[in-house]
Amino acid sequence: MPQAALDAIMNEMPNYSFEFTKTFANHAPMVLVALDRIGGSQARLRDFFGHYRDYKELLPMPAGVAPVDATNWKAALGERDREADLNAFFMAEMERLGADAAIRHYLPALADGVGASAFHALMRLAYGLIRKNDTEIALALAYWTATYLALPKPGVTKSITKDPAVVLGKVAAIASLRGLPMHDLLWLNMAESGRCADFAPVVDWLDIDDSTLERMASAAIVLFAATMDFCALHAVTGIHWMRVVLPYLDQPEPMMRAFWQCIAALMGEMQFPTLPAPATVETWRALPVPDWQAIKAAAAQSYDEHDISLVFSAIEEMKVYGDPLYQLAAARRVGLVASYT
Repeated sequence: MPQAALDAIMNEMPNYSFEFTKTFANHAPMVLVALDRIGGSQARLRDFFGHYRDYKELLPMPAGVAPVDATNWKAALGERDREADLNAFFMAEMERLGADAAIRHYLPALADGVGASAFHALMRLAYGLIRKNDTEIALALAYWTATYLALPKPGVTKSITKDPAVVLGKVAAIASLRGLPMHDLLWLNMAESGRCADFAPVVDWLDIDDSTLERMASAAIVLFAATMDFCALHAVTGIHWMRVVLPYLDQPEPMMRAFWQCIAALMGEMQFPTLPAPATVETWRALPVPDWQAIKAAAAQSYDEHDISLVFSAIEEMKVYGDPLYQLAAARRVGLVASYT
């Protein structure tokens, strides 16, 4: 679709709040871009947005509370009622510094709060970068600040493994995580786990190096393919978004460490799954699967924002990592594959 056609609908997105009822994330500014990328027409984008806006009852951008400036912006970390104030601040910083410099200046302070709005602030920043749109980048930084998620900090213990899957397995063995209250929202369940004293060392367990992101991606797609779980879906898509954003950090480790901490914090919501044996995964990789055109066409007709998001991210991640599980899991998500047996 011509860029001007996408811009016409995207220009409406700053009118809406980052979240709606109960702090569910407003996916529209990101999913419309993904829908465009997988082949949605201008008419289809309008149709999807109209349905999404009305069904979710999106909220207008709220009024401001008090001005934010470079001396006090950190006081607004995690303060959802400062959304409009932060929008104005980051829009001005975007004008002053330019997108690249603004991201590099502010992102390090936000990186360990990557669970903000269950990764959806990360999502908005990634899609702003994909689209190269300064307004969306500024709004994403404001969103991330307003919804910043504080979890236990590293430095409690030493790393124990390079394998992200091993971390998930060890988290499943923490008895005190079982029976925690479950909430409707991923970020609330992340926070719930974060308040458990036995969860505090988890952030340190993963040994981060240059191959960690690829290992995270591998563990995430296996987890999603095995469970088709909503949290695991966000692990797959979140790693795509993080891969887009990480080049803007001189020190990527804090974000990567916090991201996997957040995934580990959702093990209870996922009912503590066990990953399948490598031999089982290899049989899945060899299965016949619909082509990407069929998968994209099915996703483009869906009104489920997560179908569209998952398919676009799976396409992008498969380009990088080449794992056929991305295609298989995407096909299953949109109903083109019933099971792996």
